[in-house]
Amino acid sequence: MRRRPRAPSVLSVAEREQLTALTMRRKTAQALPLRARIVLACAEGTDNKTVAARERVTSHTVSKWRIVSSIVPITRCTDRKGMQSRSRQ
Repeated sequence: MRRRPRAPSVLSVAEREQLTALTMRRKTAQALPLRARIVLACAEGTDNKTVAARERVTSHTVSKWRIVSSIVPITRCTDRKGMQSRSRQ
């Protein structure tokens, strides 16, 4: 059975530092540090099943964040402070 090739995970030094900082923040919703840990592990070249077992998520979740991080930098997914704007009718 042939497998699809994994999306390449290449991080710059600045992106790696930002993701590492996100994993250490205490007052952040836990989903964001989880995503950062997944992306960092994928950038190290770890396969999806190993990352999924370590982070206690499904391999589908790891695959999703591997692909998303190759398209949009994960550091842009941080929480916005303040109220969200309301749409006008």
